[in-house]
Amino acid sequence: MKRIYSIILAALMSATMLAVETQYLPISVIVDGSLENFPQGAKAMVENKLTQLLTRNGIAGMDYVGQFILTATTTPLDKDVIPGPPMKISERMELNLYIADAYAKTIFSTTSITVKGIGENENKCYLNAISHMPLQSPQIAQFISEGKTKIIEYYDHEAPALIKRAQNLAKQKSYEEALFIVSLIPQQCQHYDAALAAGLEIYQMHVDNECNINLAAARQAWAAEQNKGGAYAAGEYLANILPDAGCYEEALALHKEIKSKVLDDWKFEMKKYQDGVDLEKQRIDAMRQVGVAYGQHQPSKEVNIGFVRGY
Repeated sequence: MKRIYSIILAALMSATMLAVETQYLPISVIVDGSLENFPQGAKAMVENKLTQLLTRNGIAGMDYVGQFILTATTTPLDKDVIPGPPMKISERMELNLYIADAYAKTIFSTTSITVKGIGENENKCYLNAISHMPLQSPQIAQFISEGKTKIIEYYDHEAPALIKRAQNLAKQKSYEEALFIVSLIPQQCQHYDAALAAGLEIYQMHVDNECNINLAAARQAWAAEQNKGGAYAAGEYLANILPDAGCYEEALALHKEIKSKVLDDWKFEMKKYQDGVDLEKQRIDAMRQVGVAYGQHQPSKEVNIGFVRGY
């Protein structure tokens, strides 16, 4: 009966974990192996564990380095040698976790976990200890909650200025950067609706601008060579024009003109929205993709996490 009860309990816990609603939060996982002289392979393992920690606690973070970070350091506690053969090393260490503002060098939340590892050498012992890092517990949940609250408080205070900055960038036609800024504002922020409205407005400006650029290029390609080759060249530009762009009808007219001359030799069709799909959601997703792509393609910013240890 005890075994059956344990199986049922484990299944219920697993279902609860899967049911955790994942929410976006602009937080990046970063580990500086040079701080602790991490053994080979440990840095990647710690980064993977921290990413799992976010996911298991309902957070989808960023896959590039930003302002807010989740990081870790380790502190050795004690080490024993276990006689063999084969001889093994047993070590306890303190795994220190931090959520922080890397730009302001301010720690938002911290906690420490004791982990123990056993291995045939110090490297394997260290990796084994990291593998035992718990991903869910009341202590971890509290740590994540505190850090999350601080990040949201930051955006509650700064969002109006960030939205204004994004709008000013849009006036300068820096649409991708503008969308990057508003896309960082999390849904839990009290200014999220304003950020979303501003983002969709900027996104429309971006779409219209891209439409004008691509339509002009398509016309030029077709004017230069009004045959199958020119049709394919024009099609490469027309393919970038979205259905809600301001010049979409003009693009359709060019498409019909080209089609009437090259007939079935040109199989290209203009983009259309899928029937039965939430168009607003598609626009929001597309808007965010533009912002995320901008962030991912920025040069990596040097982030020194020594401040979490006081240096």
